[in-house]
Amino acid sequence: MYNRQEASLLRKKFWTGFGQYMRPVTGANGDTINWLNYKTGIRHIYFRMDADSSHAAIAIELRHPDRELQRGNFEKLLQLKVILKQSIGEDWNWQLLAEDEDGHFVSKVSKEFREVNIFREEDWPAIISFLKPRIIALDGFWQLVKDGFEQ
Repeated sequence: MYNRQEASLLRKKFWTGFGQYMRPVTGANGDTINWLNYKTGIRHIYFRMDADSSHAAIAIELRHPDRELQRGNFEKLLQLKVILKQSIGEDWNWQLLAEDEDGHFVSKVSKEFREVNIFREEDWPAIISFLKPRIIALDGFWQLVKDGFEQ
């Protein structure tokens, strides 16, 4: 078991390495992208990647403070579900208006990879192999549909 500082350093080492690994990868439009802090260009819509001691995950998160606007964006995504699946090549989990650990409502479309641990460096290649193609595919999807979310 790691203390808080050791865990923080390992997380930082992983995400720094992942960022460096992804740096030469250009986006669907040939643009340079900060993959770790992907900018969707739409307020309250985020692409998130996460990894901890039990899994890795990637998601489209809708965090609009107005639940009806958040629901509207979720419904737009639902209408684009076929395009999303074609872009990504797999089904993802859909969750509308779930309360997060901070008491805020979030809607998301996500995929998890269980049985990996960010604190085991031997798992890092598997985590990277999970996250890389999905964040690239999300970028391709987003370039196709982003205009429908302009507010």
